[in-house]
Amino acid sequence: MAGDDSHLQNDVVSIHCINDSLGDDELRAVLSRLGDDKDKEVFGLVCKRWLRIQSTERKKLCARAGPHMLRRIAARFTRLHELDLSQSVSRSFYPGVTDSDLSVIATAFSCLRILNLQNCKGITDNGLAAIGSSLSSLQSLDVSYCRKITDKGLSAVAEGCHDLRTLHLAGCRFVSDSLMKALSKNCHYVEELGLQGCTNITNSGLSVLVEGCRRIKYLDINKCSNIGDIGISSVSESCSLTLRTLKLLDCYKVGDDSILSLANYCKNLETLVIGGCRNISDEPMKSLAASCSNSLRKLRMDWCLNITDSSLDCIISKCRELEVLDIGCCEELTDAAFQQLGSENFMLGMKILKVSNCPKITVEGIKKLMKSCEYLEYLDVRSCPLITKARCEEAGIQFPESCKINFTGSLAEPDVLL
Repeated sequence: MAGDDSHLQNDVVSIHCINDSLGDDELRAVLSRLGDDKDKEVFGLVCKRWLRIQSTERKKLCARAGPHMLRRIAARFTRLHELDLSQSVSRSFYPGVTDSDLSVIATAFSCLRILNLQNCKGITDNGLAAIGSSLSSLQSLDVSYCRKITDKGLSAVAEGCHDLRTLHLAGCRFVSDSLMKALSKNCHYVEELGLQGCTNITNSGLSVLVEGCRRIKYLDINKCSNIGDIGISSVSESCSLTLRTLKLLDCYKVGDDSILSLANYCKNLETLVIGGCRNISDEPMKSLAASCSNSLRKLRMDWCLNITDSSLDCIISKCRELEVLDIGCCEELTDAAFQQLGSENFMLGMKILKVSNCPKITVEGIKKLMKSCEYLEYLDVRSCPLITKARCEEAGIQFPESCKINFTGSLAEPDVLL
């Protein structure tokens, strides 16, 4: 027994010596090689020293905390780059994050680059002013659905955070052209801008914005009902080299001139949402298909009532990289739009296809599509009276094994084009 005790003591000493011989830099190197977040959490459970190193190296944190706890978090996580204080719509609590919390964040988190405050309905312009005055290195801010904030607070952020790259303001109804001017003047590196539902922004504001912000890659102006062809044409010309994603859902003033401008200038466009833009017709869409034939991957044009077989046939035949297509409620479309499909030499990379509420498309059109869409993952044929499960079975249509077919609305829809 004495010999066994001696071996145990040697093992303990050995373990102690290994831990003792590792410097902080070596431990940080070990931590950096752990890819899984759970493994990184376990790292911090070894001892207080390892916990301290794990804490100082942590870059991202999601929390629900008041001012006192935020100060403790800041003292522990000294190199935090990303802080997520967002609330979900279904489980938000009022007031949640307040201006006092933002004042603590502004003074205590000096390394912060990314701040998510989505659905934090208690914050006002005063809190944003504190952020703008102290977090000069901030690169990303999401204040979507923070309904009390206005141009005043956001302009303070623009004036203090010149390195801002990403800004999301969905549902911020008090935002107007004044903020667009502040961004144009101060934030020349903006690449991603979400303005969904900001109905006070006009063509003038968009035109002023892109005078200074010419690096925009992603622009979401869904439901911005006061924006039309003049504003979109300004964006197309100024951001022609960078624009990859443009969302214009229910922008009913957008028409053919916008699409022609995109075709002329934005030849690297990857995602376009024009659902509900009912003034868009065939010829501009044909021009866009020709210009973006090698880049376009996602296209949503549901409720574009002037779209017919000729433009859809052109889009399908030219845009071979297309992965997502929504043509729901385009009532003039027929099987003729798919006339080039069905041959072994004509294969598409389509993964998601939505043709709901297209009353003139039949199982024959779907049959041709299936022969050319072997990678299809989701097909929406709801409210297509000539396309039913029974008719598809009678026609002997072979759907890809992994494809989900939505005949009645019982399946959850992919949200790739929201």
